[in-house]
Amino acid sequence: MTGSTPGAEPAPGGALRSEGTGVLPRVAVVGVHGHGASHVRAAVRLTIAGRCQLVAVADPRPPAPDQLPTTWTHPEVAVYSDLPALLAAEAVDVVVICTPIHTHVPLAELVLRAGADVLLEKPPTPSMAEFEQLTAVVAETGRSCQIGFQAHGSGAVLALASIVADGTLGEIRGIGATGSWVRTQSYWQRAKWAGRRMLDGVAVVDGAVTNPFAHSVAAALLVDGSGRANQVESVETELFHANPIEADDTSTVRIRTTRGTTILAAFTLCAAETSPPRVTVYGSAGRAVLSYTTDELELTTADGTTSTQYGRDELLDNLLDHRLDGVPLLAPLDSTGAFTRVLDAIRSAPVPQAIEADWVGEGDERHPVVPGVEKWIERAAEEQLLFGELGAPWTNRQRTEPELR
Repeated sequence: MTGSTPGAEPAPGGALRSEGTGVLPRVAVVGVHGHGASHVRAAVRLTIAGRCQLVAVADPRPPAPDQLPTTWTHPEVAVYSDLPALLAAEAVDVVVICTPIHTHVPLAELVLRAGADVLLEKPPTPSMAEFEQLTAVVAETGRSCQIGFQAHGSGAVLALASIVADGTLGEIRGIGATGSWVRTQSYWQRAKWAGRRMLDGVAVVDGAVTNPFAHSVAAALLVDGSGRANQVESVETELFHANPIEADDTSTVRIRTTRGTTILAAFTLCAAETSPPRVTVYGSAGRAVLSYTTDELELTTADGTTSTQYGRDELLDNLLDHRLDGVPLLAPLDSTGAFTRVLDAIRSAPVPQAIEADWVGEGDERHPVVPGVEKWIERAAEEQLLFGELGAPWTNRQRTEPELR
């Protein structure tokens, strides 16, 4: 499992650069539990398909006995307790990082400086300063950094972006990003950093907007054609929490882009029941509703309403294609700068305000329900207003002033 592969050129730090050599890219996954398990499955799938070779994983907690394959006709997957140990022992071409938010930059920098490409789970960084630091490392090393916004590979998201750009919906009045989910106490207790804004003096910036509904915000920005950091004009926030956490679980955020578009994001993790998140585009000549988790797009114009199911390109597949054939990355780091501007505004915003809610369930399944929150979320998106401007009963209209570019 150690050393180099015949026919490949060792890169600085001992990693392999297998582009153009006919040698299968050697892949490692760092963080294999929770969502990390899906990255392991993706690497296994691609290994079976002959696209790459999963050679190692790293996690302080070893993988489950049945998580790694044992029947392939190639060397066993090596297990390490952390990334430095993995990089010291293994020659790798691609590393998938699915670790706590505040560890993203130091781990990604280790990988990039070792000469490998990285698929970094979202959000990329917990601040704009760290985003700029990581951007500089990517430029310096010349390696590729794909960010784990899966919706960037959705055919429905890309189709809607094209529809907005070509004027099919007329003048865009606004874009709404909405989501109503249920998250129980076990969700907030799953990790030390869950529900935290800071941990041991380091910014974490967990919360409804920046983590579970990050895909909604990023997709809305992509649909508007405003993915880069310099395409955000201002950000206003109203952040609340019904759970006993530091971060927000019920919030509205209003983003104004340099294209002149207003994006109103309204989310809760304290709903009565979970419903699919949506991105809705309100235009003078029609309306589009994107269900990005199911890759469905409903389009309503003067010609009627149509609903189309799209496919999705996976991000690790795309990164391997990029290495092999130079196809564009679906979610390169620079295309997520606008989202990071939103995250940074939330990081620097006043501490989320505690609000009352009805509590249901028992034990780890206990969770708060903010009465009528679904109605207020729909109104916020439709009217492009923050909860306080609408007069939602849990608000006192305390909000930040726009953060100007």
